[in-house]
Amino acid sequence: MLARLREEIGRNGGWISFARYMELVLYEPGLGYYAGAMPKFGAAGDFVTAPELGSLFGRTLARQIEALPYPVLEIGAGSGALAETLIAELGCPYLVLETSGELRARQEARLRGAARWLADVPHAFRGVVVANEVLDAIPVHAVAWREGGVFERGVTVQAGRLHWSERPATGELLAAAREIDAVPPYVSEIGLQARAWVRSLAERLASGVVLVFDYGFPAAEYYHPQRSAGTLMCHFRHTTHADVFARPGLEDITAHVDFSAAARAAHGGGLRVLGYATQAQFLVNCGITDVLALDHRPQTAAEAQTLLSPAEMGELFKALALGTADFAGRRLLGFSRHDRSHTL
Repeated sequence: MLARLREEIGRNGGWISFARYMELVLYEPGLGYYAGAMPKFGAAGDFVTAPELGSLFGRTLARQIEALPYPVLEIGAGSGALAETLIAELGCPYLVLETSGELRARQEARLRGAARWLADVPHAFRGVVVANEVLDAIPVHAVAWREGGVFERGVTVQAGRLHWSERPATGELLAAAREIDAVPPYVSEIGLQARAWVRSLAERLASGVVLVFDYGFPAAEYYHPQRSAGTLMCHFRHTTHADVFARPGLEDITAHVDFSAAARAAHGGGLRVLGYATQAQFLVNCGITDVLALDHRPQTAAEAQTLLSPAEMGELFKALALGTADFAGRRLLGFSRHDRSHTL
C-alpha cells in the first residue's frame, strides 16, 4: 500500500488530496482496507456496527420497513448480518449493492441465495433503500481555515514517510468551505463525494424511502468552534486514534457525517426529508421495548444498552429518512416523536 501511495503521489507532482488518499487506502483493489480479507466487523475485527451486536437492531428496524414499499435494497451490507435479520423478519425481496468483492463473497456465503446482488442502484427504483454506516466511509476532503485563507489538506512524502501538506483550496471545495463559518485556525472535513452519492441516489429513486444510519451531526454541530480538529478517526482492533498515516490499508478511516449537507443533496435530487432523530429515539419509536419484551436473553438486554445508551450508540448515531414526493405527508413510525428535522 505504501508503494502504491508513493507511486500515486509521485505521478501527481508530489501531492494528492486527502480524499484521494482515503479512497486508495480503503478501496484500492487488492490493497485497500475494504478489499482485504482480514475481518472488519464484530469481535474478531476492528469495530462493531449495530447489526453486528445481534438481531435487535434489525428486528426493530423491520417494524418501520414493513409499513413501506418492497423490495428492500441495502447498500454496503457489511458481513450480511442486517440483511439476514431483515430477510427473516420481512420475507420480502432483498437486494444488495456491495462494492467490495471480498465482502460480497462473505455476504453470499451467509445469505445462501436469499438475496440478489446488484452492480448499481437501478434507475427508477421503487422501494426502501437502507444505508447503515455507509456515508462515514465515503472519502472526504480535508480542509484548513488559516489566517491566509482556505487550504485543502493533502498528502506528500518526506524522507520516505507520509505527511500532511496544504495547498490553496479551489473550485467546488473552496465554494463549499466559504459557506462554513469557521474561525481560523480550524481544521475539518467536507464530504463532496458523499453529497454527490446522496444526490445520485435521489435521482434514481422513483418512489420510496431512503433510511440512513450513521454517526454525525447537523452542520451547526459539525463545524462547532470546539470541534476545531475535525472528525477523522481510525479504527483498529477496537481501538480508535486520529493518525491517518499509521497503518494505511490495514485499518478503517472514517469521518463523521454532516447530515445537513446530506439533506441538502437529497433535496437537490428531488427528495424530501421525512425525519431525523437519534438512533435511540428512532428505535424507541419503532417499538424496541416491545421487541425486548419477547426476548429475555441477557445478551439481548446488553445489546439494547449499547444501541440506546447516550454514552454508546444512542445519541451519536442518527437516523435520517429521505423520501419521494408521494411520501412527503406520511408520518414514519421511527420519527413519530422527537423528530429533529428542524436542526438540519
